[in-house]
Amino acid sequence: MSSSNYVGSSALPAGAMASHHYFDRDIGCMAVKLLPSEYYVTAADTALTTVLGSCVAACLHDPYAGVAGMNHFMLPDDGETAPRDHADAMRYGAYAMDVLIRELQRAGARRERLQAKVFGGGAVLASLTTLNIGERNADFVEQYLKEQGIAIAAQDLRGPHARRVCFLPATGKAVVRKLRAQAGVQQVQREEQELLRRLRTATPAN
Repeated sequence: MSSSNYVGSSALPAGAMASHHYFDRDIGCMAVKLLPSEYYVTAADTALTTVLGSCVAACLHDPYAGVAGMNHFMLPDDGETAPRDHADAMRYGAYAMDVLIRELQRAGARRERLQAKVFGGGAVLASLTTLNIGERNADFVEQYLKEQGIAIAAQDLRGPHARRVCFLPATGKAVVRKLRAQAGVQQVQREEQELLRRLRTATPAN
């Protein structure tokens, strides 16, 4: 396994870069699990994994530089509210995508060589379905990548299912599994409930 591992700029506050390292027995290698509002960039043989409901994860890969990364954002950046700080801003797609691309470039990737694989945007909680969060996240990432001139090599967006994504930076391969087991679905539903709580807290009463 390669020992080189770019993990982002030390200037960024803690909490944005994923820090949950573990050995993934399903794929037989070390992995980093991304939580909502986190990202990770690597040049090592380290898998990147996350679980998605209405959130979206973008996996970007420069096959020539051997650098790849993933983010996990909760909302499109629609400009309705100003983020309070970096950690808050990482919830939003535009900021999370900008950070991921910037850190990939710092690690040696070139924008014109980046290939994208995008996942998530599911409608797994009725309360969030009415707010169209998953659909808006999916629409956002497609539009953002189009505007940036980054080709989408693969995608699995929208639909009723939660997903577990495993991205292998060494090859650029992504494996997506729809979650139907109760435990996995319940985890996503808890995260969706927390997202809904945050949205209600951030919305001023009329």
